[in-house]
Amino acid sequence: MSADRLRDRIDTSTPHSARFWNYFVGGKDNYEVDRELGDQIKSIFPGLVDVAVTSRRFLGRAVGYLAGERGVRQFLDVGTGLPTADNTHEVAQRVAPDARIVYVDNDPIVLAHANALLTSTAEGRTAYLDADLYDPEAVLRAAAGTLDLSRPVGLMILNTLGHVADYEQARELVRRLMAGLPAGSHLVISDSTATSEGMIAASNAYNASGAVPYHVRTVAEIAGFFEGLDLAEPGVVRVPEWRPEASGDAGSGAAVDAYCGVGRKP
Repeated sequence: MSADRLRDRIDTSTPHSARFWNYFVGGKDNYEVDRELGDQIKSIFPGLVDVAVTSRRFLGRAVGYLAGERGVRQFLDVGTGLPTADNTHEVAQRVAPDARIVYVDNDPIVLAHANALLTSTAEGRTAYLDADLYDPEAVLRAAAGTLDLSRPVGLMILNTLGHVADYEQARELVRRLMAGLPAGSHLVISDSTATSEGMIAASNAYNASGAVPYHVRTVAEIAGFFEGLDLAEPGVVRVPEWRPEASGDAGSGAAVDAYCGVGRKP
C-alpha cells in the first residue's frame, strides 16, 4: 500500500483505541484528540491507566510462560495495537531465539508502524498481516505463510474482544481461530471488565467519543472464551494476579478492572 493511500485511511479527527492505549502506556504514537480523551477518562476513572500498564505486563508474563515452560515456538497475535516495549516477538525470542511470530491487525495506524514489529533474531521470524478478526479463516490462511499450523501456536487476543459488540459473536470468532490450531496450542486473553462503577463510566465516556466502541464484560463472560480448554493456574483472574512474581506485580493492583487467562487446547 502506498504512503498516500495509507495516510488517507488514518483519521486524526476522532480518538482511536490503539493511539488512546498507546498514550496510557506512555507511548508517543498518538494525537491531541487521543490525549484529550485520555485525560478526560483519567479524570473519571484513573484506574484505567493501571489496566493499560498491568495488561502490558501480563503479555510479557504469558508469552514468557508459553515460550519457557510450555515450549511454544509460534505465536499469533491478533489485535496487535501499536508497538511499545516488550512486544510479543521480543519477549518470545529472548526465551527462544527461533520463535516465529505473526502480528495481525486491520488498522492503518498499526500498519504504518508495522516495521517496528518486523525485527527478529536470525533464527526466528516475524510477519505482520493487515487482516480482520472477523474473518478468522483468512487470518489463519495468511498466517500459515509464516507459521506451521500443524504445530502448537500461542494465540494472543489482548484487549481486543471488547470491540466485538455481540458476546456470542466474539466467542464464535475465538472458537473459529482455535479450531484452525492443533492440540497443544494455547489461547491468551485479557480484556477490561465491568467490575466497578468507575470502569463502566469510563467505558461509556470512551464509547461516546466517536471512537470504535469497546464493551466491558463480566468476569463470567471472559471465562466463557476458554470453554473446552484446560486453564493454566491460577485460572481467570485480574491481570496483576496471573503469575505476578514474573514481573514484580505481586501484591499490587488488586482492584484492576481487567481479567485474563491462558488455556491449552487438549
